[in-house]
Amino acid sequence: MTTILANKTVILGITGSVAAYKAADIASKLTQAGAKVEVVMTEAATKFIAPLTLRSITGRPVVTDMFELASEFSIEHVALAEAADIVVIAPATACVIAKLASGISDDELTCTVLATEAPVIVAPAMHTSMLQNPITQQNLTKLKARGFTIVGPEYGWLASGEVGLGRLSETDKIIDTIGQVLSRRKDLAGRRIVVTAGGTQEPIDPARHIGNRSSGKMGYALAEAARDRGAEVKLIAAPTLLPEPASVEIAHVRTTAEMKKAVARAVAKADALIMAAAVTDYQPKSAAKTKLKKKSPALTLELVRTPDILSEVKGNLLKVGFAAESENIVANAKQKLKGKKLDLIVANDITDASSGFGTDTNKVTLIDKQGKVEDLPLLTKREVAERILDKVVGLLSEKGN
Repeated sequence: MTTILANKTVILGITGSVAAYKAADIASKLTQAGAKVEVVMTEAATKFIAPLTLRSITGRPVVTDMFELASEFSIEHVALAEAADIVVIAPATACVIAKLASGISDDELTCTVLATEAPVIVAPAMHTSMLQNPITQQNLTKLKARGFTIVGPEYGWLASGEVGLGRLSETDKIIDTIGQVLSRRKDLAGRRIVVTAGGTQEPIDPARHIGNRSSGKMGYALAEAARDRGAEVKLIAAPTLLPEPASVEIAHVRTTAEMKKAVARAVAKADALIMAAAVTDYQPKSAAKTKLKKKSPALTLELVRTPDILSEVKGNLLKVGFAAESENIVANAKQKLKGKKLDLIVANDITDASSGFGTDTNKVTLIDKQGKVEDLPLLTKREVAERILDKVVGLLSEKGN
């Protein structure tokens, strides 16, 4: 960890939480690891811990005022943002999280975050009821969607004397996360990656369709992770409610046939196809051109198979598939891997409440064509995406592509 942090400029933002005193330990550990720590404190933070404490630990001036003439950063408010290798806000209050989610920049810390191109880590700390308020949860979701890394909070003893979720993560966990973010490599630079996401829909009539419960979150996480690792990403998305990721080329489709055409066009110059979309297996033999009326107590539809996109993809590219199963997970996934001639398959149990459709987490098993099976723990979908891409990087190297 010392090697990763050595000579890195870490902007440590401290906000007005009782947990602000713990920032001294974070600053100390970062400094010991060789990082140059620039502390930025909100006015409220100075009520909980003195700037002199942080200055004594880091050996650097502490910024508390946007207009402080004595600061070396006072002339240009974006100077800190440009100097940063990473920005860490620990602790982060609900107020500052709300400002960041809304793009409000009314102090040195929020200005720095808005202006920086460096990765940002946010470590929330607040009372349980504030954390669980839907507005705070929406704000955290917005920050995650924009690429912020959220650490914690944890369950434990709170300043109110109660026990609950909202405690600032331990220093070691925050430091480890900083190291992980800083160590991310651009190991997909120059690669073209095609990712599919969401669940296709097959029309019954102009008002109804056959579909599935896929939210598209896994595919979007893969597209964003591949982008952040330097790849040129083409995302082919069936209908979702997710915000579009920045700097990713997106093709919106609805049906399996539309996705098949989009994939065929996209893979012509691609290094890898990651088929995270949940493709509808059957479609009505013919869709009604006008809305079907409820004239009888039952409706009979004749269904036919949809195209098998992965099996029909041609070319010397890496193919990664997904197997959403409800039983015999590994056995069924292996059969799909072999039948579709895939390089890697990602299997998960859709009956598991923590890793089924629509969740923000996933517990998957990775299986390659040599039969190697790797069970991953329960992770966020972004973390799962990173682990899948680790495999993709290795397989691409093996293929010599």
